[in-house]
Amino acid sequence: MHTDSLLASAVYLIVFPGFIFLTAYGLFLQWVDRKLCAVMQNRVGPPWYQPTADFIKLLAKETIIPDACDTAIFKVLPYFAIAAVISALMLIPLWKTESLFAPFQGNMVVVVYLLTIPTVTFFLAGWSSASPYSTVGSMRVLTQLFAYEVPLMLSLIGPAILAGSWNLSEISVFFAGRPALMAAQLIGFLVAILALQGKLERMPFDIPHAKNEIVGGQFTEYSGRLLAYFNLAVDMELVVGAALLSAVFLGGAWGLYGAAGLALFLAKTLAVTFLLALLKVLMARLRIEQMVNFCWKILAPMAMAQILLDIVIKSRL
Repeated sequence: MHTDSLLASAVYLIVFPGFIFLTAYGLFLQWVDRKLCAVMQNRVGPPWYQPTADFIKLLAKETIIPDACDTAIFKVLPYFAIAAVISALMLIPLWKTESLFAPFQGNMVVVVYLLTIPTVTFFLAGWSSASPYSTVGSMRVLTQLFAYEVPLMLSLIGPAILAGSWNLSEISVFFAGRPALMAAQLIGFLVAILALQGKLERMPFDIPHAKNEIVGGQFTEYSGRLLAYFNLAVDMELVVGAALLSAVFLGGAWGLYGAAGLALFLAKTLAVTFLLALLKVLMARLRIEQMVNFCWKILAPMAMAQILLDIVIKSRL
C-alpha cells in the first residue's frame, strides 16, 4: 500500500498534473497568449507549434557560462524555479474539489510563498551573472516583487475571510455553492489579475527585461538549455497563477470530477489567459517607480476595500 502511494505521488509529480502536463500546457498557453495578442493587433501570429519549437531550439543550443559569474548558482537556479512552480500546483484543487496532496489550513499562503521562489531565482540569476544589464534587471525584479506581492496577498485574503478558511479546497467549495458571492469579489479579482500580470513580468509590467533598455534584463547572460528552462518556468507560472485565481475567485471545479472538472479547469485558465493578453495589448510599459506607485497607491487600497466588503458580507451571512 505504501509502495502504491509513492508510485501515485511520483506519477502526479512527473506526469500529470506535474512536470509533463505543466510543460505541455504552459507551452500551449504561451501560444494562446501570443496568438490572442496577434489577433488583437491585426497580425497573423505564430503557428501552434512555435513555442515548442523555440523550446527545443534553445535546448539544442550551446550553454555559455560567463567567466566572472558564480557557476554553481548560475546553473542550478532554473531547476529551483521549475520545482517551486510544480510544488505550488500540487496544492491547488484542479479537476476535483481537493488538491492532490493532503489539503491543510493555510495552503493558500504556502502556494503564494512557493510562487515567490521563482521570482527570487530570477533576481539571483541576474545578480550572479556579473553583467551590468543583468544586475539592473535583477534589481528591477526585486523592486517589482515588493510592489505587487502585497496587493496580490491582500486580494486573496478577502475570499478567505468570506469562506472562513485558508484552505484553497474549502474556499473553492464555498464559492461553488454560493455563486452570487463571486460577483462581490470583482474588485479583488481585478487586483489579483493585475498583480499576476506583474508577477509574470508581462506588459505593462515587463520592466525587468525591457529589451530596448537593458537588452534582456536578468536573463541577458543566459543561453541554451538554462534559458529554455527559465522560459519554461515562466510559462508554468502562468498556468499555476491562473489555477490559483480559478480556485479562489471562480469556484474551482464547481464540484465536478474527472474529465468534466478538468475541462472546466482548462476553460477557466484560458479565460484568465485571455484577460492577461488583453491587458498586455491595451497598455504600454510603465517605469519602475510608476509600477510601485500603482501597486501601493491604487491596487493595495482596492484590495483593502475588498477585504472590508467581505468582512461586512461575512457578518451578515
